[in-house]
Amino acid sequence: MIGHVEIHTTGQGLYEITDRVARLVSQAGTREGLCTVMVQHTSASLTIQENADPSAKRDLEAWLRRLVPEGDPQFTHTIEGPDDMPSHIKAALTSTTLSIPIADGALALGTWQGIYLWEHRRSPHSRRCVVHVG
Repeated sequence: MIGHVEIHTTGQGLYEITDRVARLVSQAGTREGLCTVMVQHTSASLTIQENADPSAKRDLEAWLRRLVPEGDPQFTHTIEGPDDMPSHIKAALTSTTLSIPIADGALALGTWQGIYLWEHRRSPHSRRCVVHVG
């Protein structure tokens, strides 16, 4: 089964999509298999991260901003603004595809794990993920 998750972002940051992906897995009725999630954009990414303590999310976001700051004078791909090239680098350093095992009809995530879309652009965007359950 192939489904889609639409995420409307309000700017840079991590947006949890675990429930929406889990719903597609449940609808597929697959008891054992694999769920693959892919973001269809080059300036956003996906990650599995802690979903219990919001400080982990904030620390990750701040760390990636420090790692790939805006305004590097060597960037030439800047037509869409100063966050354009940094967003592509951030997506390249993280993941655009995740694979999560399905066990007993559910995502086999750990207790504190959640699936996140990581928006790397400052402005709001509508992001689309393809979810394959098989």
